[in-house]
Amino acid sequence: MGVALGLFLLVQPSGGKLWRSKYRNDGKEKKLGIGIYPDVGLGEARRRRDEARELIALGKDPSHERRREKARVQIEAGNTFAAIAKEYCEKRKRDGQKAWTSATGTRSEYLLSLLNGSIGRLAIAEIEPADVLAAVRRIESKGKLESAKRTLQLAGCVFRYAVATARLGSDPTRDLRRMAMVAPSAWR
Repeated sequence: MGVALGLFLLVQPSGGKLWRSKYRNDGKEKKLGIGIYPDVGLGEARRRRDEARELIALGKDPSHERRREKARVQIEAGNTFAAIAKEYCEKRKRDGQKAWTSATGTRSEYLLSLLNGSIGRLAIAEIEPADVLAAVRRIESKGKLESAKRTLQLAGCVFRYAVATARLGSDPTRDLRRMAMVAPSAWR
């Protein structure tokens, strides 16, 4: 029989079976939850245990790293394009002397909502220029050229707001302005 290297199956009084792995960090014994048996088979449990051991070898605590990753995922979930667009619109509505009028706010929210089906749920840091271009071209293909232009402008404002609030490195729409859109005579 091989060495389990800290991996064991905990059978609870209720009958549930949980994979656990024992390890030491700073001289203290700790246990890491690996998964629920039979959803996680032996091979997968061993793979997860080995990943945890690699973290330990690098001087990292697997439990701490798991909490950090969970927090990062929660933060990113709040950093979707739609969430930041909403935050941007709320800010602009109460922006002192530069505040949007009620009509401008309503129109801007509507135009940004046109992007929700394509990029709204994406983490803002993962959105590429091609994603924005495809979303705006969908509006443009319906003959709504002015709406497409304004939506691209507003999306750029949202991306620049994300840059200003340290949630994004750079605005992916900066190279899209006018060049990639249909240019009716009214735009010139």
